[in-house]
Amino acid sequence: MDSVDREILFHLRQDGRLTNVELAKRVGLTPPPCLRRVKRLEDEGIITGYRARIDPAASGRNFEVMAAVEIGVNDLQTVEELESAIASYDEVVEFHRLFGRPDYFIRVAVEDHAAYETFLTTKLIGLRAVTRVDSHLVMKKIKTDD
Repeated sequence: MDSVDREILFHLRQDGRLTNVELAKRVGLTPPPCLRRVKRLEDEGIITGYRARIDPAASGRNFEVMAAVEIGVNDLQTVEELESAIASYDEVVEFHRLFGRPDYFIRVAVEDHAAYETFLTTKLIGLRAVTRVDSHLVMKKIKTDD
């Protein structure tokens, strides 16, 4: 990957809907080689997809919580079941397994406090492997890539 590829990635990160002609103009290429580079970046798995950024307030999911989750098991099957269950929840917008404690960090986006309480009590703490959940309400987003 060279500096032109990095510049292509920068512009596509800012606006994934750029036309090839506009992208080529921004990175100083003609459209055919620009398109070849984008296709190569896709084929190599560097560009993994394109998606829309949704305004959480407009979609009714502007109450965000960062949940630190600890589990009390360490057998692979239970861990995989837990991860599959949590990843399947529509309220979960980000999910990470960590080294050390806590075991997981989950970003949850819901309508309001009551919706989070419902998520927490009916889904998250209902999973048998979960031993502790510390919920942290998001005060302000400083930077996000989504």
